[in-house]
Amino acid sequence: MDVRDTLGRPIRDLRISVTDRCNFRCRYCMPREIFGPDYPFLRRDEHLTYEEIARVARIVGRLGGRKVRLTGGEPLLRRDLDVLVGFLTDEGFGDLTLTTNGVLLPKKAEALAAAGLHRLTVSLDSLDDEVFRAMNDADTGVDQVLEGIDAAVAAGLGPIKVNAVVQRGVNDHTIVDLAGHFRGTGMTVRFIEYMDVGTTNGWRMDHVVPSAEVVAAISERWALEPVEPAYRGEVARRWRYVDGAGEIGVISSVTEPFCGDCTRLRLSAEGKLYTCLFASTGTDLRGPLRAGITDEELETMVVGVWTGRTDRYSELRTAGTAGWEKVEMSYIGG
Repeated sequence: MDVRDTLGRPIRDLRISVTDRCNFRCRYCMPREIFGPDYPFLRRDEHLTYEEIARVARIVGRLGGRKVRLTGGEPLLRRDLDVLVGFLTDEGFGDLTLTTNGVLLPKKAEALAAAGLHRLTVSLDSLDDEVFRAMNDADTGVDQVLEGIDAAVAAGLGPIKVNAVVQRGVNDHTIVDLAGHFRGTGMTVRFIEYMDVGTTNGWRMDHVVPSAEVVAAISERWALEPVEPAYRGEVARRWRYVDGAGEIGVISSVTEPFCGDCTRLRLSAEGKLYTCLFASTGTDLRGPLRAGITDEELETMVVGVWTGRTDRYSELRTAGTAGWEKVEMSYIGG
């Protein structure tokens, strides 16, 4: 079934947050003064079970979903995540991916690969250890993330994509070094404009480094040329090195919004369905799932959510919208 929203956008991607907890406290996502020891994270019984997640995914697959991405929080904090990967593999998704900060990959990568995970995205905002530690606010070094990447590659989960959120005056001076480290490795670094997700990260427009500036900085060192999108709804705009040493990507939600091609549906760890990263409210599926809803009824619910979708926050963004009450990134996944 090919279901379309009010702007003609189909469902193609399901992003599943498996936990709202994280072992980092990145200031653009989970500032420590808000997400401290007393923060009311979800209890274990409030999370969807892996069987419940797989059931929702199966329905989304019927409606056109082709790609599943597991997120968090930090998804590798969820126990036995490879079991969920196995369930989703059995559902036949052609693209099953996971986004992680990479620290736990040395312990987890082999099991994830054996269960059927196709590939990984690892977050690494800078190769400068001092800058990186200041950004993750968890006293975690660059070497630990690089060890995780190596473990994932050894397990057969490469080539890895590396995500870096760029903030003016924080890590923008390390962009070229990060690109250079992964040049020629087969891994793609994707530079992400700092976004006003949630309400706790202190976002300001003057902290945003436009993607065009990132591309210009890298191309001063190594010539770049644009690459056509691989599919509708591809988030990153791709650029390749003219000398054949690989690619970079830029994700420009602030300066070049891509709402018109957004095909993503999001499921939170506690079973709420969201149709936008910047949404304020979601639709509860956990209650109906545990009350015995049939697959047909569940499908009707999901169809109703999607066909009523009008979201295009990034196209409407102004200085005023930054203060809107929005779900936190750590809860819904990036």
